Amino acid sequence: MKRKMHVLASVVALTMALTACGGKTESNTAGTSTPAASASTSTSTAKDTITALLPPVSPNYQKTFEQIAKDFNAANPNLTLKIEPASWEDMTQKLDTQVNAGSPPDIAFIGSEGISKYVQQGMVLDITDTATKEMVADYDKAPLEYMKNGKGLYGFPAYMEVHALGGNKAYLEKAGIDWKKVQQNGWTFDEFREAIKKGVIKENGQTSTYGFVFATKGVAAKDYLGIMAKNAGMPAPFDKDLKYAYTSKNYLGLLKNLRQLIDDGSMPKELSSVDAGKRWNMFLTGQTMITGKGLATFENSAKANNAKITANDGSAVKGSIPVDYIVLPAPTFQGAKASSSTVVDGYVTFRGKKEPTAEHKANVVKAAYFLASGKVAATTNNDLFAAHITQSGKKAAESMKIDRSPDNIIAVDNMLKNATPARPDIPSDLGAKAIKLETEVIVPKFQGLIAGEITAEAMYEAVKTAAIAAFGENGIVKD
Repeated sequence: MKRKMHVLASVVALTMALTACGGKTESNTAGTSTPAASASTSTSTAKDTITALLPPVSPNYQKTFEQIAKDFNAANPNLTLKIEPASWEDMTQKLDTQVNAGSPPDIAFIGSEGISKYVQQGMVLDITDTATKEMVADYDKAPLEYMKNGKGLYGFPAYMEVHALGGNKAYLEKAGIDWKKVQQNGWTFDEFREAIKKGVIKENGQTSTYGFVFATKGVAAKDYLGIMAKNAGMPAPFDKDLKYAYTSKNYLGLLKNLRQLIDDGSMPKELSSVDAGKRWNMFLTGQTMITGKGLATFENSAKANNAKITANDGSAVKGSIPVDYIVLPAPTFQGAKASSSTVVDGYVTFRGKKEPTAEHKANVVKAAYFLASGKVAATTNNDLFAAHITQSGKKAAESMKIDRSPDNIIAVDNMLKNATPARPDIPSDLGAKAIKLETEVIVPKFQGLIAGEITAEAMYEAVKTAAIAAFGENGIVKD
């Protein structure tokens, strides 16, 4: 999600002490080094605790923690899965604090793009030699690749989805937008720009409905630019020759385009103050025709709010209106081909300062796989309206009902055909430098751009200067 895209509501993190990575083993009895794919009862009698730091992956995910821990213990009587909840807002800070202290959780749910950062710090656990063939074979190939860095495998993916946009069906049709055609064929920036102009509604000289709103504050600060860059000929921060891509002329063109949407009046001038929660409220209350970023789960969230409106029980978002949520692709820029921003988040495995025992490592793998497959994955992904990526998850989901728009399913499938491929070839040191540059330069400069404080040219030059300092004159794209 990310992650990375994620669910809207922040959940207040409960206070729980997290056991340091490595767990507490009460016996030195050797266990199997290759846990069974079904996470069946361990043959070892050694007591062990596996810790996990988990955000609200889906709307109902954190409500199931107690049951998940019970189910895991029932399948593995000698093992305890200790879960610490976190909100999306404090997830990264909590994890980084524990990593910097040398005692991260055994498992943390993060976006796959963050793996390189922790590989560079030497705090992630390579499970290549411990994950069983049965576990690996359970996954669709493409999403599993995202959990790799170099030759190492650092956990299991929870889902593979695309970052899309979401439209209000009634508003789209009122503006004369053929949304089914867009779902099938996509749209260019120029087509998108003209479409969202038609979605603007003014009352008494004031804009009551914008054509497009994207969350750009807080945890969503890097999403807008990152998603659109993939559709502008830069599917990754590095090209195939491992040269930093955001010094391309396409990047400058993209920055200009994104600023144009605000100058057109299609997006609010106060866009830099719009966080994920405000963005969604604006969509549900009819203040925008199209919203972003959108995951498939937003259709489910919109349906839930519609039901509350119908029930008239006061629990719906204040001032909200019934909305039919339509999945839409992001536009393409600078004549580039569509490269859908793919979100692969999952259960990344960590280690402490000391190398874990083979037994504990096997138990961590067993717990990570338990969370990422079968019933747990099926329940969570159905809650998200996300595609199932394991055979065990697909089988478990067969008996679960889901109310999802056929048109939206097709739209997501079309975008997945153009999904941005995984890049495990990017060395961890380059990946870590790119994340640092994004955090320290790109995000604050982009905030300044959308706030009207700096120009696209000024931001581009700042990024280029920082990129040369990080990667050298010969380490950047020059076109």
